Amino acid sequence: MTTTTTPTGLSAPVRALQATTTLVLLVLAWQFVTAGQMIPRGGPEELHAAGAIVLHVASGLAVVAAFLLNRTARGPWWPTVLTAVVFVLTFVQAYTGSHGVLAVHVPCAIVLTVGSVWVAAWSWLGSTASARRR
Repeated sequence: MTTTTTPTGLSAPVRALQATTTLVLLVLAWQFVTAGQMIPRGGPEELHAAGAIVLHVASGLAVVAAFLLNRTARGPWWPTVLTAVVFVLTFVQAYTGSHGVLAVHVPCAIVLTVGSVWVAAWSWLGSTASARRR
């Protein structure tokens, strides 16, 4: 199966994964900023909640991009699995945050961040080398 490539020689699925994982990291940064402002009374809870919705969408798109990259480039499955775990954890994160269970909400944010950074770094560094060889 051939893949569509961009002028730089990278496949469209690689670019999609790079874009979606970068978006996930930007949304996570937004979430950290708005969560920090929520600590004092009267913080922007609505902005934080809106960011959670965007995080669901962005991480879901990252799962699709990772799956397409795996299917077209016959790459490893772990990026798809890890992005799917991150996607599911965004719902756990939202639930625990809306119910005030910070003992789960905060550590879950760390796991989401580590998983997202890992896949994003791989998409920019590891996947590009294999995509150029194809």
